[in-house]
Amino acid sequence: MIISTNWLKKFTDIDVSIDELTKLIGSRLVEIEEVVDLGKKYEGVIIAKVVECAPLEGSDHLNVTKIDDGGVVQDVERDENGLVQVVCGAPNVRTGLTVAWLPPNSTVPETYGNEPFVLGARKLRGAMSNGMLASAKELDLFDDHTGILELDDDKQAGQKFADAYELNDYLLEIENKSLTHRPDTFGIVGFAREIAGIQGKKFETPNRLNLENVYWIEKDGDIETPSVTIEDAALSSRYQAVVLTNVDSSAKSPLETQTYLARIGVRPHSAVVDATNYLMMVTGQPLHAFDYDKLKAVNGGAIDIRVRAGRDGEKLALLDGREIELSMSDIVIANGETPVALAGAMGGRDTEIDDDTTTVLLESASFNLYNLRNTQMRHGIFSEAITRFTKGQPAPLTEPVLAEAVGLLAASAGAKRASDVADAYPGKTDLRKVYAKAEHMNAALGSAFSTHDIVTTLQNVGFEVEVSDTDVIAATPPYWRADVHISEDLDEEVGRLNGFDSIAPSLPVRDFTAISPDGFDRFRSSVRTVLARAGANEVLTYSFVHGDTIAKAGQDLGNAYRIVNSISPDLQYYRLSLTPSLLGLVRPNVKSGYDSFALFELNKTHSKAFGSGEDGLPEEHDALALTVTGVKDGAAYYKAKRLLEFLAESLGVTLAFRIPEGDSGDDSIAPFDGKRSAEVFDVASGARIGIVGEYKTGVQKAFKLNRDTAGFEIELRALMAVAETAPHRYAPLSKYPSSERDLCFQVAKDVRYADLEASVRAALPAGSVAAAVEPLDIYQPDSGDTKNVTFRITLTPAEKTLSGEDVAAVIDGVIQKVTAEHGALVV
Repeated sequence: MIISTNWLKKFTDIDVSIDELTKLIGSRLVEIEEVVDLGKKYEGVIIAKVVECAPLEGSDHLNVTKIDDGGVVQDVERDENGLVQVVCGAPNVRTGLTVAWLPPNSTVPETYGNEPFVLGARKLRGAMSNGMLASAKELDLFDDHTGILELDDDKQAGQKFADAYELNDYLLEIENKSLTHRPDTFGIVGFAREIAGIQGKKFETPNRLNLENVYWIEKDGDIETPSVTIEDAALSSRYQAVVLTNVDSSAKSPLETQTYLARIGVRPHSAVVDATNYLMMVTGQPLHAFDYDKLKAVNGGAIDIRVRAGRDGEKLALLDGREIELSMSDIVIANGETPVALAGAMGGRDTEIDDDTTTVLLESASFNLYNLRNTQMRHGIFSEAITRFTKGQPAPLTEPVLAEAVGLLAASAGAKRASDVADAYPGKTDLRKVYAKAEHMNAALGSAFSTHDIVTTLQNVGFEVEVSDTDVIAATPPYWRADVHISEDLDEEVGRLNGFDSIAPSLPVRDFTAISPDGFDRFRSSVRTVLARAGANEVLTYSFVHGDTIAKAGQDLGNAYRIVNSISPDLQYYRLSLTPSLLGLVRPNVKSGYDSFALFELNKTHSKAFGSGEDGLPEEHDALALTVTGVKDGAAYYKAKRLLEFLAESLGVTLAFRIPEGDSGDDSIAPFDGKRSAEVFDVASGARIGIVGEYKTGVQKAFKLNRDTAGFEIELRALMAVAETAPHRYAPLSKYPSSERDLCFQVAKDVRYADLEASVRAALPAGSVAAAVEPLDIYQPDSGDTKNVTFRITLTPAEKTLSGEDVAAVIDGVIQKVTAEHGALVV
């Protein structure tokens, strides 16, 4: 963003040097990236009058002119009347014209700073030419080289061009990212207000922008007031429109206006376009003009303006020649059912103003900044208008700016106000007071401001301030300061405007004793440690995901909260569970050469199914998810199950696993295959903790997973609750050797592994011998009615070395129980 200091001076006094000004702005408002001395570019450019103009003999386009510069330029050849001869090839050169003359030894402004082109006196077709008469392009104002620039006739011959058009200016290039919360500073008036504030001066808002002094020119016409409807107040807080007739679309705005627009990077176009751009730059409020007759034509001759959400599949041809497809997150201006503009971003081609336009509908509105940010990113529109709308323009500003625009167009394009003003205003709000006390503010800032200092500082920038008998300061922020809500905002405002660097540094007197992490933080740390010890790798992914990620995981997109101001099209929704984010990382890591690994994440999830809290905000659930993958096709479920059991054992929790019972509607379960997964419960309390298992075939294909991939997702606070009540078991390491035996049972194919394992565990001895059971193999042929399940049983005595007979007795007991309960054969 470029700010003209001369433009600022039209609204506030600046009584410091440019160096001091930039230092103040940099420390109290915003970073300045560059300061450009614009006046140097126009040194030597003189205003002159064309006194004589005649065709150059032998040329089909050149003219010999005699110009009057008031005799101010030295060392140039003159005739007996003191006139200077200049040969000019511009088609619009003529006697009586007021022009910008670049005399010999001056630099063409267009080339200033790069490879300067210095003019001289030389002959053209035998005629001496002293310098040149300049076009707007050669003056580096705007890209028009069709003829020389025609200046205002009231300018005096010999006057410096820079003085006449206020080009002895400094341009400040602003890094505006730090001002995204301050839409008022995206206009010259708002920026000037801040300049006044940081200089300790009271700013006077121009009358034409004062809500109590809005002035509309007399109505001169009988066109019906446009019908305006805002279908959803969340999309637009206010929309105003007025019809103007007798508009001269070919008229040009005053040259001084054009120079001010040009110097900050806005190309002058016509009086109509320039008026809307000029006011946008001055106030920060964008405007848009429709060709009224074209607008009526798209709706059968009627005007029925509707501000609504876009509809999926709708298309709109834009002014830049593109045709875009709309979505429900776009805001459109429609006449009847036909979209005619992408609200806040760009007008439509079908209602574009051209040289034949004589009647316009002028719009001034405020739109939802979050929808427009989405529109900006999705459609790649980065215009000056949408840049300001995405900062949140205040609704009250629309009326004074629209009224001023009507007045400007009346003066520059002969426009007449032919209708009353349509005003849909569903978002009207009352100003609120924010309270502060000097002692609290000084305690927060380390300052020594008096109540009078605070009141003066706030009043300088438009706050209405009252002070009670107890010195409580009640400040009412102006309508353009939607960023001020609490007393700390006032602290920041007063400290910033007076300069944080002016506050004497002092040591804090508060107690800064470190706060101990709470129990949940300590529990999460324990979980991280255990899983890292098991060889898993922790990751941290975005809480926001693309809708496609939710769909690929088989989850219900309707349960996900949509982010209206997403920072990227890929991050549109709050995720419903952690598992899809982990699955999205498996394939990239496999492609990078990592064959076997486990990833886990501890984070929050959000779902509409969780409901909202007392504050109306979405409930958050803390979750833990893990995904393990390998290159071998096998029983991946057991790898994930073993990692979960290792975690539970480390926390003193004993788990039970049960087959999921149908579709519970839980989105954390959705990615898992119900036939190859199990819900997880705490044995002691019976509380459900989560799910472990392999993923559905569709999920595997969508995320391009190896078949040997499984995982789990558990409710972290539920696990913490059972871990806190679990008995603390400690057993010293046995000094006696362990004994291992492998048992393979052949059972009917419909016998569940969990039932088989339960029988094995029930048969193992309790007491001084610790027993562990783990699956080694499950073999089930494609045909046949049986399957083979192999267990490894590990016996670890605490009191003596087990003999062969001791081990055999235990194994025999296991065999007898399993064969009796399941009809198994030992193979």
